[in-house]
Amino acid sequence: MSFSLGRGGEKLSFGNGSLRMADSKGLQQIVERAVAQALDRHLPKLQADLVQSVLSELPSDAGAQSGAGSPVQSSPVQGNLVQAAASIHAGTTQKEILRALLDAGSAYGARVALFVVKAGAATGWQGRGFGDDDSIKDFSLDMTAGPAAHAYQNRIVTPANIAEMDRRFVEQFGGPENEQILVLPLVLKDKVAALLYADGGAGGALDAASLELLVMTTSAWLEVTSLRKQAQKDVSDAGSGLAPVPVPIMDRPAAPAPVQSVSAFPDPFAGHTPKHIAPAPEPAPAAEVVEVSAHAASASAASAPAAAADPFAGMSAEDAETHRKAQRFARLLVDEIKLYNQAKVAEGRRHKDLYDRLKEDIEKSRSTYTKRYGTTAAASGDYFQKEVVRNLAEEDTTIMGANFRK
Repeated sequence: MSFSLGRGGEKLSFGNGSLRMADSKGLQQIVERAVAQALDRHLPKLQADLVQSVLSELPSDAGAQSGAGSPVQSSPVQGNLVQAAASIHAGTTQKEILRALLDAGSAYGARVALFVVKAGAATGWQGRGFGDDDSIKDFSLDMTAGPAAHAYQNRIVTPANIAEMDRRFVEQFGGPENEQILVLPLVLKDKVAALLYADGGAGGALDAASLELLVMTTSAWLEVTSLRKQAQKDVSDAGSGLAPVPVPIMDRPAAPAPVQSVSAFPDPFAGHTPKHIAPAPEPAPAAEVVEVSAHAASASAASAPAAAADPFAGMSAEDAETHRKAQRFARLLVDEIKLYNQAKVAEGRRHKDLYDRLKEDIEKSRSTYTKRYGTTAAASGDYFQKEVVRNLAEEDTTIMGANFRK
């Protein structure tokens, strides 16, 4: 019996007869099995070749380890940046979060160190990769010039050569093999609270983009945890009625008790007192300085007692306290909306459709506020609505858009 397959795959010949492919289901199955077996034999090699082809197109970290190419790698193959960020989010206290930043950052820079900034002075807090990591503690970093001063003053990531770094730092800790360093500002509430120093050490890679992302993640998570703790405290205050409640400066009596506003951020380095400088009080944020100055000016110009300006002066002490707690809770809710949706807030203000972009968050928070204060003496104040307009829309209701209820 002779067997032949036409070039077009249209006929199969068996001796003197012929059979069309369409009518040969059994033969089709035989061919399919043969093809499957061939693929099984060759698939591992094809897979290996494909992997090698893809890897050859990716930036390799081998060049960085051997000194070839740029010393600052913007996209390393190894390392899990998502896992690094998750380790920072796993922190529940400020110290845990900052330690996680150093631990995670050490995967993207051979040596990393955190310097606390207080009253314009930067002192070592903790380090990784310096051999004796405690040696970085309380080291006073020169803030008059160089990359540290530039990062602090401009609040931007500053790459530099080790020769530009503080001379005493280089003498004590040495420098990286490729001489490239980074100084990254950790910004909290528009203030530089710390500086992260990073370099590649003895031939290691330095990933600027990943370190910057980790610092930004740390900053945001510190603020989130602060808001959560404040929210828990506010719930506790609402139940006990014992803790003082902040009042807008313009509404405070002449001699108010010192209180912390909802938006104030607790210093994560409050317990860190550098040995080489005397403790100094933190300068007041610019916004508070402006508010205090305005209050002082109006107080000197006004002849009526300050207590007369209190909108709750005619209420009972209990009702006045309820109104103030409602104001505080409204500020807390709106602050949280703003923190979690910074990009939407910016876009909404620009396009004047802020309510449409934040509708779900606003209405959920409104419901939370109403459940707590909707049936109390503060219900008539409608403080949540007022805070949305004040904080999100900056007192311009047109920014909220046509669908926002006035």
